[in-house]
Parts: sequence; C-alpha cells; structure tokens
Amino acid sequence: MKRRNTERLGDVIRRFLRQEGLETPLAEVRAVNLWPEVAGPAIARLTGEVSFRQGTLYVKILRPALRQDLMMGRTQLIRKLNHEVGAQVVQNIVFY
Repeated sequence: MKRRNTERLGDVIRRFLRQEGLETPLAEVRAVNLWPEVAGPAIARLTGEVSFRQGTLYVKILRPALRQDLMMGRTQLIRKLNHEVGAQVVQNIVFY
C-alpha cells in the first residue's frame, strides 16, 4: 500500500490551530511562559506576575530600580520574545 498524500504532523497541527482560531492565543501564552528565559535568570528573579492582554505583555517589577533598566531594553526584549514565540504577538511591554 503506497501513501501519496502524506503531510508532516507539525504542518497539520499548525493548520488546525489556525482554522480553529487558536494560533494567536497559544502564541500569547508562549510569550508569557518564555519571559524568564528571554529576560534571563537574574531579571526573572526580580520580576513577579507576567500576563498578556491585547498585544501587551504586563510584567510586575519587584525592585523599582530595575524598571528604568528594563524600559531602556524594552525594544530588544520585544524582539527576542517575538522571535522565540515565532510570531509578532508582543507589541508592547508594560512594567508595573
């Protein structure tokens, strides 16, 4: 028996997620989960709750002095997060 219409499993899953409207929400969750990896262990220890809403990643800062440093590197963090997620989901980061 010869199979002619074979597809890679990853392609089938991506198509299913896109059709069901789950691709973007999944990318948003991945952005939140990747924050510690992208920010690095030192910064991750000094940040608290991370959430995502309408294209913006919200990161709670546990040390106020860290806010200014993160604000200066915000563009680079956005670029890294989007690269790791594989989609342009993070438009802004708010440090509170």
